[in-house]
Amino acid sequence: MQFSKSDIHSLPYALYSAEQVRALDRNAIEQHAIPGYELMQRAGLAAFRHLCTCWPKARRLLVLAGAGNNGGDGYVMARLAQEQGWPVRLQSLGDHSALHGEAAEAAAAFVAAGGAVEPFRRLPPDVDLIVDALLGTGLERPVTGIWDQAIAQINASPAPVLAVDIPSGLHADTGRVLGNAVRADLTVSFIGLKQGMFTARGPDHCGLIRFESLRVPGAVYASQILSARRLDWAKERELLPPRWRSAHKGDCGHVMVIGGAPGMSGAARLAGEAALRAGAGLVTVVTHPDHAAWLNLNCPELMVRALADASALHTDAVLAQVASRADVIALGPGLGQSAWSRECFEQAMALNKPMVVDADALNLLAAAPRQSADWVLTPHPGEAARLLACTIEQIEQDRFAAVQALQRRFDGVAVLKGAGTLIRGPGHRPIGLCSDGNPGMASAGMGDTLTGIIAALLAQGQRMGLAPEQAASAAVCLHAAAGDQAALHGQRGLLASDLIAALRATLAQAEEGA
Repeated sequence: MQFSKSDIHSLPYALYSAEQVRALDRNAIEQHAIPGYELMQRAGLAAFRHLCTCWPKARRLLVLAGAGNNGGDGYVMARLAQEQGWPVRLQSLGDHSALHGEAAEAAAAFVAAGGAVEPFRRLPPDVDLIVDALLGTGLERPVTGIWDQAIAQINASPAPVLAVDIPSGLHADTGRVLGNAVRADLTVSFIGLKQGMFTARGPDHCGLIRFESLRVPGAVYASQILSARRLDWAKERELLPPRWRSAHKGDCGHVMVIGGAPGMSGAARLAGEAALRAGAGLVTVVTHPDHAAWLNLNCPELMVRALADASALHTDAVLAQVASRADVIALGPGLGQSAWSRECFEQAMALNKPMVVDADALNLLAAAPRQSADWVLTPHPGEAARLLACTIEQIEQDRFAAVQALQRRFDGVAVLKGAGTLIRGPGHRPIGLCSDGNPGMASAGMGDTLTGIIAALLAQGQRMGLAPEQAASAAVCLHAAAGDQAALHGQRGLLASDLIAALRATLAQAEEGA
């Protein structure tokens, strides 16, 4: 089954924590008089329909059912398949006799229809499809014992896997793996999408995601404020209005990139070119004299200034004029951590301009913390760990908590890069989560291009009425969508310069209202 970006773009934008989804479920039952067993029937039927659509030739079905409501959904699916004449085996984990409530009712209906419940010992080899209905969204501790064995055998099986609501072993709120987790080909999620499915290890384990509201009334959702919001270019491009017919380059923003220590000129060049391709009217790269003379050799549209002494940003007439006219500073690509780098960092900070802070500028910020309401910080997990004085493992344990901590500690807008990049601004808006992008973007220079794109949209946003968080969100999604466009020619070997080449066509979608 091939994953398609169109599938994820059809999903709702609202994301919830596991506790919020449980509250939505209770609200539907208690306030809107929908019996819990009716919701379980709807969930099992919806998942079975997706199973039939995605694997129309499958017949020999294995359902692995746990002892909770997730297992109850599995019993419903097993009964429906059996009624269709499929050979069905259902293996139970946990104490089958201890089932209660709706799950017990679903199990009894399966047995009454002629189904047999086997204890799990080992997966049979002759199955076309496996249904993971073991553990739901309430899991908080690592899986062990027979549960770990079952998950390991599922992942070792060649049969495709459908996960009911969420892959067993995946933490619904954070996307971390609790010891071991099912790698599903398809996950059918109910009532509300769980935020952990889209970041950290979530995308590795969920496969294709489908959503079913189970026809709960819209009023149910009014009872909960979103925990997070999914972002994609299909939606975010609406933030970028068409250019005025009378626009000139001065209307489109001036970005100044400061970076490029000896041996790292490429990072500053990538950031500058990405800013131009993202629509900035002017881009000046202020860089080390060792390569200033030839940095724009293949991109003559870039203006370049040599900076031997960082104090010249304030004292040299030409450089001071460039700095005063710049709308946004992109600080950090290829900056390094030498004495020259540190002086550039301090002098740039003294300019009091809106900024995008990335790469070694983040490492220098970690060594000398301060706050600003006018910057966007763009750390990857390693840089985030240094900024928060913790480990990378702690960052990845809960990326949502990490991006909140970054924003609180440093102010402005925090962008935590990675699978499911997170964006957190000031105020009480839900955390943004970009669901575009692909593994091919795990290559050198991608962060530098993102820095340039954010800087370009910040500069243009000042004239388009975009708040910094909006500009950052749109830029993250533009970057990811351009990466997806470039990856149509293959993910392995995808270069940052390939992404830059795809920016113009991707931006055209906003201009055309496509």
